[in-house]
Amino acid sequence: MNVVFAVKQYISKMIEDSGPGMKVLLMDKETTGIVSMVYTQSEILQKEVYLFERLDSQNREVMKHLKAICFLRPTKENVDYLIQELRRPKYSVYFIYFSNVISKSDVKSLAEADEQEVVTEVQEFYGDYIAVNPHLFSLNILGCCQGRNWDPAQLSRTTQGLTALLLSLKKCPMIRYQLSSEAAKRLAECVKQVITKEYELFEFRRTEVPPLLLVLDRCDDTVTPLLDQWTYQAMVHELLGINNNRIDLSRVPGISKDLREVVLSAENDEFYANNMYLNFAEIGSNIKNLMEDFQKKKQKEQQKLESIADMKAFVENYPQFKKMSGTVSKHVTVVGELSRLVSERNLLEVSEVEQELACQNDHSSALQNVKRLLQNPRVTELDAARLVMLYALHYERHSSNSLPGLMVDLRNKGVSEKYRKLVSAVVEYGGKRVRGSDLFSPKDAVAITKQFLKGLKGVENVYTQHQPFLHETLDHLIKGKLKETQYPYLGPSTLRDRPQDIIVFVIGGATYEEALTVYNLNRTTPGVRIVLGGTTVHNTKSFLEEVLASGLHGRSKEGSQVTARSASRR
Repeated sequence: MNVVFAVKQYISKMIEDSGPGMKVLLMDKETTGIVSMVYTQSEILQKEVYLFERLDSQNREVMKHLKAICFLRPTKENVDYLIQELRRPKYSVYFIYFSNVISKSDVKSLAEADEQEVVTEVQEFYGDYIAVNPHLFSLNILGCCQGRNWDPAQLSRTTQGLTALLLSLKKCPMIRYQLSSEAAKRLAECVKQVITKEYELFEFRRTEVPPLLLVLDRCDDTVTPLLDQWTYQAMVHELLGINNNRIDLSRVPGISKDLREVVLSAENDEFYANNMYLNFAEIGSNIKNLMEDFQKKKQKEQQKLESIADMKAFVENYPQFKKMSGTVSKHVTVVGELSRLVSERNLLEVSEVEQELACQNDHSSALQNVKRLLQNPRVTELDAARLVMLYALHYERHSSNSLPGLMVDLRNKGVSEKYRKLVSAVVEYGGKRVRGSDLFSPKDAVAITKQFLKGLKGVENVYTQHQPFLHETLDHLIKGKLKETQYPYLGPSTLRDRPQDIIVFVIGGATYEEALTVYNLNRTTPGVRIVLGGTTVHNTKSFLEEVLASGLHGRSKEGSQVTARSASRR
């Protein structure tokens, strides 16, 4: 189950099916992102695709010597654009591929518009999602719910994305969902309806143990997206932001022009592929090794240019040399900027207290540490608010809860009203009343013993004590211990054996920390394959936007009116 490979295969097949000759790839806004995640422009150029165009761009030239490969989402807007295109075709022939199920009536409209008979084929290729890592996908939807319920347009898009994922991996799953979430049940039902309606598409070879789709809700674990991260990919997203593998470095002091935006893709960057799950300390020493390796090669190349043969060898190796030089400068810049932000924002101290709030139960120590950091001028308003949010979530019903005092400290620190109001909005979004799980205090004997022993041993790394709640959920699921009272099956049948192929989907967005958990489970659990997806992949900032977009109002006086995009969304 590799989502990058699945999407890549679809695109290769489209290009191969169109045969030899020069081609143009016509896409829409979303499919442009889908393709760019799995193929670089130079890779596609090698397959005779010389032009990349948006279907909605007005000023495309007529080029009858090119074949058009159209890869589009099956939206009404795209069908209308295609009808216009086919009435006055700009290219010699058209191979049309929709990223999801297209209605018969739309196909009929296209056939009627194709008076010049330029369409060679119309097919459905189910690459209707963003493949982030081999085991992680996203739909790039921010703000999927209004209050506790789905925004109808986003529910429809999520259903399409999730069913396309199942079709691309050739899985017809049994479905379980989080009972405490109305949104999870609704999505599970919508996916089931599509599977029933399009039953012919879902007739795959039966496996001994059927695959399982588990639908979860972000509300159940609001702690994970609020924590600072210390593994490479997660840290880059938390501090710099990753958008379809692109990182904007234009704000970095003294940045050179060619590094203002860089691409981090494990598909074609060996250093990133080998380091994306390692922690920051290891990255530092690996960058040093990369630099030294590069310096040696550079000196070797420069020393050797004596004969014509040396020069010829240099020219032949130059593309690799240039690529290595690009890789080195890119990662040195990114790691340098992460380093600068860590010291500027005092993140080691902040992160230590975040981890204490997430993993330990000592209220007075946590309160003292939060108060101490709120007095520190280097702590930014985002980090200050995040600490208070974690405190508010953990000690929501503690007898000595001191949230009002911390809210005053935030105001005195000059933290903006937006962030202060978000404290109560986050509790409203994922507080004790909402959660189906017990996020902070383990209830069963085994978990209590584990926590006790962990306390005795001390922690190997204070910055990475936290395990996302998803780890426990998946661990129980793999062992056949996940309670049906909390995660019921949709429909009468249940799974008798332990699941092998598991697709987990998080409404409200997954995180890179959870993706790391899944990566490690895949590596250490033979016979089990897990893919994680979410409406988006969050860092703290985007998660707070998600909370804001849901329009849930905090109830305390300090946060009585969160100004969401529309105030009456509940």
